[in-house]
Amino acid sequence: MAQIDLNSDVGESFGNWTIGDDAAILRTVSSANIACGFHAGDPMTIRATATEAVANDAVIGAHIGYRDLAGFGRRHLECSRDELAADVLYQLGALEGIAAAAGSQIRYVKPHGALYHSMISHTEHAHAVIDTIAAYQQSTGRDLPVLLLPGSIALDFAAEAGLRGVSEAFADRSYNPDGTLVSRREPDAVLHDTEQIVENMLRLAEESVLIARDGTRIETRAESICTHGDTAGAVAMAQAVRTALEGAGVEIRSFA
Repeated sequence: MAQIDLNSDVGESFGNWTIGDDAAILRTVSSANIACGFHAGDPMTIRATATEAVANDAVIGAHIGYRDLAGFGRRHLECSRDELAADVLYQLGALEGIAAAAGSQIRYVKPHGALYHSMISHTEHAHAVIDTIAAYQQSTGRDLPVLLLPGSIALDFAAEAGLRGVSEAFADRSYNPDGTLVSRREPDAVLHDTEQIVENMLRLAEESVLIARDGTRIETRAESICTHGDTAGAVAMAQAVRTALEGAGVEIRSFA
């Protein structure tokens, strides 16, 4: 693997709540998934994060989610296809305006939390999101790739809609043997051992393989690696992953 993207979820603080160290992690990653105010984020946070991303040459992506601020977007919502489509469009428009004021623009989209996982198999919600992004892409006249988990039906829908689907891997999450992520409700869903994380990501870069928590080898080809900004020790972990990959001759560069 000659190059790979490092992305991180940022801009997720809101009100009196501070989540993650965005300024530090944006000095390490190549792509910034900025929350759009529905699962997290507020106008001041989004603006500051977009400005910081531009200052660090991090490509801005829209981190869209269910309208679930209380649950941090980690609860599946049984909303209609039209309602979800409108919510996605609202979030894209909000971040686009703020990014433009910061001297940039949305260059890709990444669903968050429960929405991301719903799009693995939920036909209606996957179509609602993909069709909305495709329409937004057409209106802007520029490509808007969408980050998704390998195996998601949304990847097929994206191809049909003329969107570039980008497969990603997660540095700090445990995997099930079928390639899905272990639920955060289960023990050891989130990894904290930096040495193990680095080993896993080097294996991904060199062999296109991830190891499930039961030892199963999962063959995958990811174009991007996610390092969650709200994970404990996120900054040091992201820096260690970047250093190890670059040391192995892999260029860190945004897919967008």
